[in-house]
Amino acid sequence: MSDKKTSKDAERDLLAPVSFDEFEKPTYEQWQAEVEKALKGGDFHKKMFTKTYEGITLQPIYTPALHGEKIPKGVYPGAGEFLRGTKASGYIKESWGVSQYVDDSLPKDANHASLYEIVKGGTIHNIRLDEATRHDQDVQVGASVGVGGTSLSTMDDCKQLIERFNLKENPLYIETGASAAILLGMLAATVKGSKKQTADLKGLVGADPVGVWAKDGALHISLDTAFDEMAHTVVWAKEQAPELKTVLVSGDVYANGGANDVQEVAYALATAVCYVRQLAQRNIDIHTIAKSMMFTFSMGANFFMEIAKLRALRVLWARIMEAFGAEEADSAVHVHGRTSAFTKTVYDPYVNLLRNTTQAFSGVVGGLNSLEVSPFDQPIRKADDFSRRIARNIQVMLQTEFELRQPVDPVGGSWYVETLAAELCEKIWAEFQTIESKGGIVAALKEGYPQAQVKAILDERFKNLAYRRDVAVGNNMYANMTEELLDPKPENQETLRQKRVAHIEEYLASAEPDAISKAQATLEAGTTEPGALIGLIELGALQKLTIRQIRKSLDAGDISSETIEPITAHRWTEQFEALRMRTENYKQRTKDNVKVFLANMGPIPQHKPRADFSTGFFEVGAFEVIKNDGHETTADAAKAARESGADVVVICSTDDTYPELVPPLAKELKETMPNVTVILAGAPPKDLEPVYREAGVDDFISVRANCYEILNTLQDKKGM
Repeated sequence: MSDKKTSKDAERDLLAPVSFDEFEKPTYEQWQAEVEKALKGGDFHKKMFTKTYEGITLQPIYTPALHGEKIPKGVYPGAGEFLRGTKASGYIKESWGVSQYVDDSLPKDANHASLYEIVKGGTIHNIRLDEATRHDQDVQVGASVGVGGTSLSTMDDCKQLIERFNLKENPLYIETGASAAILLGMLAATVKGSKKQTADLKGLVGADPVGVWAKDGALHISLDTAFDEMAHTVVWAKEQAPELKTVLVSGDVYANGGANDVQEVAYALATAVCYVRQLAQRNIDIHTIAKSMMFTFSMGANFFMEIAKLRALRVLWARIMEAFGAEEADSAVHVHGRTSAFTKTVYDPYVNLLRNTTQAFSGVVGGLNSLEVSPFDQPIRKADDFSRRIARNIQVMLQTEFELRQPVDPVGGSWYVETLAAELCEKIWAEFQTIESKGGIVAALKEGYPQAQVKAILDERFKNLAYRRDVAVGNNMYANMTEELLDPKPENQETLRQKRVAHIEEYLASAEPDAISKAQATLEAGTTEPGALIGLIELGALQKLTIRQIRKSLDAGDISSETIEPITAHRWTEQFEALRMRTENYKQRTKDNVKVFLANMGPIPQHKPRADFSTGFFEVGAFEVIKNDGHETTADAAKAARESGADVVVICSTDDTYPELVPPLAKELKETMPNVTVILAGAPPKDLEPVYREAGVDDFISVRANCYEILNTLQDKKGM
């Protein structure tokens, strides 16, 4: 008999069932006891439980015994309330849409960039419009060109923008601002003029008037007009472009303002409900309304929270649509996700690549329909070929190398994620009900309620960064002192303006004055026939009216919206970035800086931990830190500090040595350097703090110190 195993024997051994019966199953109490040992006296409840910005406390471990009841039974992807996704097959048959935005200022450039995106793996033509276009303005009234995206004014611009687009294969994604009517009419005229069918249009050409109102604080049209035009776009699309959505509900205004996930989803749902009611009042059925809507959300930094957010959103929207009488198929929410602009940083921007990857990962696992990964240099400049390629390839790798197209609903049944989604559902629904009790999102925004709630969370985020409870790599911790900022590559506004003025003037020169006057009069007269407004805009576009001229004609007799407090867009590291830029600008202007001398006392092992901490603390503000290998006596340290010309002296040693070292050293420093700021590295005991302060210590730095406030105060003292 041979001693060699056959391949069947090896296969049997490989596939042999594994039993864990020999291991005792510990109880939660036993596990906790082991953790408490590892904490070495640390408080279990303070160390192991984490409270999120959503007011949810994350537990250290999730088990079937404690959390099994949160897992829904008999729930399948593509059915019911769509907790597990809106498609039974997930991404196996059809992947999520790869939607990399282009924001080139001129339409021809945007066309080339978007076509290149498709060639390299994109599937959606995502065109960002500039602020002027989104407000129906152009250079003829002094508007800037290309701020935030592509400038469109004429039907010829639209032709240049979509030339060679395969509309049947690649959907559009265009956020139009407060109204989609004018751009939709121009696109329709352009498509028909190119011998194509408007039925080929798919994706989104959508408006979010309430979202724009919340962001800007005012609209250039009234809300009623925006809702009327929204109804026209919905009816027109139903008849002319059945696969095109024209109603956008964006949570970005809240996310970019600093909101938590509960606020972002609750206020977006309240906005969606507002649109459903407004469209229903204009005699549009719930089936048509449901097909016309798309949601857009930012994917934030809390990986599992973002997954749970999308699951909670699907459940709550299904319940809302059921209440409106929608069929199950019409209750499936369509979600476009984008990586968070709020979490992007100017300093150490390549870390944005890591943020993008985890945020995109969470969005895909959460089950969104399409995804846009913003380039890593988003907060600095317009994207170039390199930054767009890196962003696009994150998605390509998630599809092809990470194999995220399968399995279907990979987090389904997770005690952690299912529990988190259930808790989010409860909190989102409660906040949504609060908005409803105030009369809906429009009334709540007039009252200023969402603005105040978002501001409170933003302040909390800034505070946690200031105290470094939250870490933004390269910004409030681990600053790279050799970093050179990326070139912002500013565009020449005068050159762009001249190009756009010349284009518009040349375009209008061939227009027939009588035809323009007739088209303007027709638009001013308007129409009450559902969907007919888009046809009138088409005719105006064909007579060479610009977007601004069409808006002016439509606005005859209209008024602007009521003004409210806007929710201003922020980035979480903007305060630390401003702090560091303040130092760097001062250095460039004066060739000087805040000089921080480390009064390291004793041998290296004695002072090094706090010297390293202090170095990182002050380098966040780009201060000059003067290091050394330590001093034997306080007199030596004081002498070296004086010779350094320091503005700040930081005493670094151990708690045990401080009672003997600090009083004489601080006193001598204050006597011989009266303008110096003396700081002690470490949090002093309560009984010693007054002793140290009396000796001359001005402040203390530790993990509990407000880094931003201390550095800002030192800059003020320096006269920066």
